[in-house]
Amino acid sequence: MRIALVQQPAATDPSTNLEKGIAALERAAADGAELVCYAELAFERFHPQKHAEPGFEDLAQTIPGHVTEAFAAKARELGVVVVLNLFERDGENCYDTSPVIDADGSLLGRVRMVHITDYEAFHEKGYYTPGDTGVPVFDTAAGRIGVAICYDRHYPEQMRALALSGAEVVVVPQAGAVGEWPDGLYEAELRVAAFQNGYFTALCNRVGPEEKLIFAGESFICGPDGRVLARAGSGTEEILVADLELSEIEHSHARRLFLPDRRPELYTDWLIRR
Repeated sequence: MRIALVQQPAATDPSTNLEKGIAALERAAADGAELVCYAELAFERFHPQKHAEPGFEDLAQTIPGHVTEAFAAKARELGVVVVLNLFERDGENCYDTSPVIDADGSLLGRVRMVHITDYEAFHEKGYYTPGDTGVPVFDTAAGRIGVAICYDRHYPEQMRALALSGAEVVVVPQAGAVGEWPDGLYEAELRVAAFQNGYFTALCNRVGPEEKLIFAGESFICGPDGRVLARAGSGTEEILVADLELSEIEHSHARRLFLPDRRPELYTDWLIRR
């Protein structure tokens, strides 16, 4: 599988961001990408930099909606799978959501961020309802795709659940700022997740200066042996492309040893007691 991570800055005009995103999809497909992924809230400014104010729901959009419809049409035209991330409104609730679009343009489903954080310039609890979609894995034309949105990547339970559901690639739409990432630790976290679970991880980060934050870029992809296979630049606007050999999954330590040797009856009992 050839994967592309679109690392692009977000202007104040959402329509400009959408046009750039569609153009990036065309370039990635021309370069042979079968799966194209975007960063967290890729087509708008990062709203949680400031506390939510009355009427914040008007910033959100429905799924399906104009963004998913535009990408679905282009995915169908180009024959590529697309993982987006949008600020979604569904009735009275809003979510941080990743729609997954197959190569025929069909909307396979959505993943809503499960765990919601709140600290300086990441005031997410005022915007997002905790996700209710669980941790699905989607059978796509490119492979079996799971999604762990931003903060969710810190939860080993969720990363393991994706492996148990057969994920081959776990996409991580991210909003990571300069100075926010502990040196090397966030990268190590996804290297370990890939190694322990026997899948590829692909973190696609925001990039560029905004109101209170400068997003770092540095998107990266890890193999099921824990190695970093490709890394985008710091502060750069680019499309990171890498070839993933999915056959490596079945030969990984996790799929041959770690997962078969689990004793879930002990862990489940302990978790229930807690």
